[in-house]
Amino acid sequence: MPTQRTITVGVDGSPESLDAADWAAREAQLRGLPLHLVHAFTAPTQPRQPSTGDAAAREQSALDRATLHLSYAHPALGILEEPVTGPPVPALLAMAETSDLLVVGSRGNSALTGLMVGSVALSLAARATCPVALVRAGEQPADERAGAPGAPYRPVLLGLDLDRPCDELLEYAFDAAAARHTALHVLHAWTLPLVPSAALEDPGQQRLRRLAAVLGSWQHKFPGTEVVPETVHGRAGHHLLKASANASLLVVGRPANAGPHLGPTTHAVIHHVLCPVVVVPHT
Repeated sequence: MPTQRTITVGVDGSPESLDAADWAAREAQLRGLPLHLVHAFTAPTQPRQPSTGDAAAREQSALDRATLHLSYAHPALGILEEPVTGPPVPALLAMAETSDLLVVGSRGNSALTGLMVGSVALSLAARATCPVALVRAGEQPADERAGAPGAPYRPVLLGLDLDRPCDELLEYAFDAAAARHTALHVLHAWTLPLVPSAALEDPGQQRLRRLAAVLGSWQHKFPGTEVVPETVHGRAGHHLLKASANASLLVVGRPANAGPHLGPTTHAVIHHVLCPVVVVPHT
């Protein structure tokens, strides 16, 4: 296991895992970090046909093919490869301890089905100690840009709860936008009933002022990043899915001590969003 910080991606030889590995390679280049390819597999319990040795050789071949593909596509990128015997979830959770980001692929490749996140991706997103990126099958470099390849990146979208504006979440989103030289769209959704009030001020404007106050210090840290704050009334998942149609990346959070399950907003978003989504654990 590498001791340096890396972008780690789980590969299994499937087309969707290769799409995730391609995205992870681009992310590693943006951040100036090496890419760590991990292939976890379970050896046969009884060494009949194929034998354990044959299975290991086949799995190593899948890893070698992924490394070769990425080496040609990204010749300047440092790539580490590591086959691991055992179930993928505990293996990748262990890798998360020394990773800046853990990347996994989805099973869906249709706008109708959305992400169709599998159990491995869900477990990692809910339990990893580092941020986890979920990348849908079929993700292409041009999808995250506003036009042809080489065009500017689409904005990074951050879903922010004003009751828990955690530094880990804000730092990740600002870093991601700065690395892409693009704007950061910060969306806060609130669901309190819209009832008549003696107050003259629109409650949405009150929340927009609170949002601006939260973002102020971060804008000073990232003066070159345009920030677009927005408050909306309604369910956060619904508004995040709408806004993500024009985003290169969606960033959402989860409490690190919330247990093995994701909250309803994060769960809904990762099943249906069409851009890559990063789930950031926070205190």
